[in-house]
Amino acid sequence: MAKSRRSSSDSHRDKSPARDEPPRAHEAQISRVAQNSEDSELFRAAVRNVKPLAPATQAQAPGNVRKLAPARARAAAREAARDMPLLAEEVSAEDAVSGTEALSFRRPGVRTQTLRHLRRGLYPVEDAIDLHGMSQAAARDSLAEFLEQSRLSGYRCVRIVHGKGYRSGARGPVLKIAVNAWLKRHADVMAFTSARGIDGGTGAVYALLRA
Repeated sequence: MAKSRRSSSDSHRDKSPARDEPPRAHEAQISRVAQNSEDSELFRAAVRNVKPLAPATQAQAPGNVRKLAPARARAAAREAARDMPLLAEEVSAEDAVSGTEALSFRRPGVRTQTLRHLRRGLYPVEDAIDLHGMSQAAARDSLAEFLEQSRLSGYRCVRIVHGKGYRSGARGPVLKIAVNAWLKRHADVMAFTSARGIDGGTGAVYALLRA
């Protein structure tokens, strides 16, 4: 009888799972944790030397710059135009210049060598405007806005075509005389001189703008 009881007990133990053997679901979970840990280590190693980008501020957004600059330029141009009066019907002998006469001007503090380099075309022309065919009022406003926008764009040297006034009759080259007077009054113009022949000669000027 004792032999029979042992056989029954042994048979019962064979059918019961071992207590120290983990269930299959637990094994799968351990495997996933190990895999995730390994992936995390690989990811951290890959991005170890990567520096995060600084967040862009509203002032740095190109869209805002494009929207604000033209309006600001127009407002500043209107202010500048107020200091550039239109020429009277009679031009004084002091302001009168001929169509073929070379223009030249530099503000105090601007070196003679700078003006010489400007006259020789050694400063690259970054933008240009042609005032041909405009009335005085239109030319003044266009010039003021052009100079303001050029300054906002960071340009240093620009070309202004005013013509030689061959069709102006006894009044002489009206726009040339006006441009000569306007540029002297404009705070952003440090110097100007008639251009080289290839760029319009005495019918145009190179203007050096405030940095």
